[in-house]
Amino acid sequence: MATLQPEEYHVAWIAPLEIEAQAAKHMLDRRHSGRFRMDRGDDYVYQAGEMCGHNVIIATLPAGQEYGTGSAAALASQIKKFFPNLWFGLLVGVAAGLPNLERNPPRDTRLGDVLVALPDNDSSGLVAYNLGKDIGNDELSLLRRGQVLALTEPVVRSAISNIKLDWPEESKHFLHYYETMKNKRHQAGTFEDPGLEKDRFYQTDDKGEDHPVVRPHRTESERTQVWYGPIGSGETLMRNAARRDQLRDRYNLIGLEMEAVGAMNRIPVGVIRGVCDYADSHKNKQWQPYAAAMAAAYAKALLANIGPNTTQPNTKTPDLDQGADEMTKKRPNSASANESPTERDSYHRRKKRRRSAATRRGVILQGQGNVNVGSGSINIGRDQSFTRGLDP
Repeated sequence: MATLQPEEYHVAWIAPLEIEAQAAKHMLDRRHSGRFRMDRGDDYVYQAGEMCGHNVIIATLPAGQEYGTGSAAALASQIKKFFPNLWFGLLVGVAAGLPNLERNPPRDTRLGDVLVALPDNDSSGLVAYNLGKDIGNDELSLLRRGQVLALTEPVVRSAISNIKLDWPEESKHFLHYYETMKNKRHQAGTFEDPGLEKDRFYQTDDKGEDHPVVRPHRTESERTQVWYGPIGSGETLMRNAARRDQLRDRYNLIGLEMEAVGAMNRIPVGVIRGVCDYADSHKNKQWQPYAAAMAAAYAKALLANIGPNTTQPNTKTPDLDQGADEMTKKRPNSASANESPTERDSYHRRKKRRRSAATRRGVILQGQGNVNVGSGSINIGRDQSFTRGLDP
C-alpha cells in the first residue's frame, strides 16, 4: 500500500460525526489510495483526497468517542501537529438552527438551511456561550463577552464573501454538488431531503407549552437558504426552547453547535453547518444526513472559490537516497553508444557519493573563533570551514 506524505496536504476538513464524515467523503473528486505513516501517540486515521484542486484530509472522531469541545480540541491539536504545511481548516457538519420570526426582517431558518459563522456588528463569528463565571440566578458572565476564539483565516472569509455576493441565490454555487451525492447510501438511508412538509418549528409560551408555528411556504427555488452570523459553541446539547431563545436574543446567534470552541484556537477553522434541528424537545436525527450533505456541498463550493496552494512541500529532511534511486531509474541500464568508460565511471562515483551522504548526518562550522567540540576545541580562521560527518 502506498505511503501518503503529510507535507502534501494543505486543507483540513474536520467532520466530527460519522454522518458528517460520510458526506465529506462523497464530495471528494478523487480519493487518494494509501495511508499515512503513524507513530505511537497518533490517535487518528485520516481520509485523503483531492477536491477542487486542493489536497484535503478528512478528520473525524474515533468510533464510540463522545463528541464535544474536548474531543474536538484533541483532534484539532493532532491535525496541526501531523500536517506541517496546513493552510486552513474547515469545520463542517450539523447544528441547531435558531429562527427569529419577531425580528425585522424575520430570520426564518428551516431544516436543511446552511449556517456560516461570521462576525456581526459587536459579536464575533463564534460565541463560547458557556465559558465564563457563574454570577447566580442561572446567569453566566461570559469571558470577554464570549469572544475568546481565534478568527477564521482571511482567505476563507474572502471566499465566503464571494459566495455571499450572490445573495439570495447562493445555492447556485453548491446545489449541483449535493445533487451528485444525494442518493448515496449510509447506514440509515440516503442523503435525500425529508421534505419541508415534515419541518415543524415550535415556540414556547409563558406556561412552557409548545405550539407549532405556521410559516410562509417556500418554493422549490427558495428551498435552501444560507444564513450568516454568530454561532454559539458550547459543551451543552441543547433541548430547551426557552434557553435557546434566551441565548439567541442575548448574543444574536443564528445557531448552536458543540465543537468549534474546542477546535478554533488550535486551527482557525471556517465553521459551516447544516440545520438539523431547532434545539428543542422535538430534536431528532431524521434531518442529520440531509443537513450534513448541504453543509458539505457549501464547503466544497467554498474550496472552489479558493485557488489551490501550489507551494512545494517544505520537507525538513529530504530523502537523498530516494533522489539517487530516481536517477538510477531514469538512467538506461546499458551505456549509450556515445558514452565513454570515463563518463560511466564518473556517474557511478557520483551515485556512490549520494548514497553515502544519505546514510550520514553532517555538521558544518564556519567563521572565526574557538569552538568547543566534545572535550577538545577547534580553531577556525576567517574564510575557513570545518565539516565533520557523523555516522548514525
